[in-house]
Amino acid sequence: MSDDGKKTAGAGDEMNADMMTATWAGGMRFVYKSASGHGLVTDASVASGGGGTAASPMELIILGLIGCTGVDVASILERMREPLEGLEVAATYERAKTHPKIYTKIHLSYALKGELDEKKVCRAIDLSETKYCSVSAMLGHTMDITHEYVIES
Repeated sequence: MSDDGKKTAGAGDEMNADMMTATWAGGMRFVYKSASGHGLVTDASVASGGGGTAASPMELIILGLIGCTGVDVASILERMREPLEGLEVAATYERAKTHPKIYTKIHLSYALKGELDEKKVCRAIDLSETKYCSVSAMLGHTMDITHEYVIES
């Protein structure tokens, strides 16, 4: 502890210098600031004692996953010179019935538009899920993540 009563990292602790914060905004709402300076708000559902005015922290985990893999797939297909015209990634999930109510399964559905080579789409999704998406790598150690895709010309 420091002189002001706040817990501080020890001299031997190694930590990335980036920092993110969550500041309580009353009720069950928190205002966040990311390491890159962007902000967002979360709230608990009404059933959980919140106001239901924003996504919950648990929802952010899946939003992070579908955003991460979406960026990867779009970027990989661009590098493959595939004419991607649209991409939507949706997720369905199951959670444990008891606390902590962790995600136990996530299924991703990729909807792509364009005159795309199916083999390259498969490769892009595979590379995202197995190599590039950090969120998928973390979550994949604790649950099953499956996927499907559809290509619309």
